[in-house]
Amino acid sequence: MTLFLILLSIVTIVAGQLLLKLALNRHGEGTGRPVAWIFTASIFSMAVSFFLSLGLLQKLELSYLFPFNGLNVIITVAGSVLFLKEKLSPTLVVGVVLITAGVILVSAS
Repeated sequence: MTLFLILLSIVTIVAGQLLLKLALNRHGEGTGRPVAWIFTASIFSMAVSFFLSLGLLQKLELSYLFPFNGLNVIITVAGSVLFLKEKLSPTLVVGVVLITAGVILVSAS
């Protein structure tokens, strides 16, 4: 159950970030498409992640929980490429690989 809550916390923060970026992109286009519901969904998703994280911090040691936060960056980059059609630069790929290696090293200790 704890692992499920950790994964749910990660998914909700990533979803919130992607939805926020989508809302800002649509607002910046000036097409008049409604973005309020996307923005609201983003805030709701981030709030769920925040409260899940608070609950998990009460139950778990920070040294156990913190490495999972590194997954946020990796999943957010993947989501931005898949859903927002953003381009990956070679520098960004190297950064994601280094973050992944760091998460693995910290988790292994």
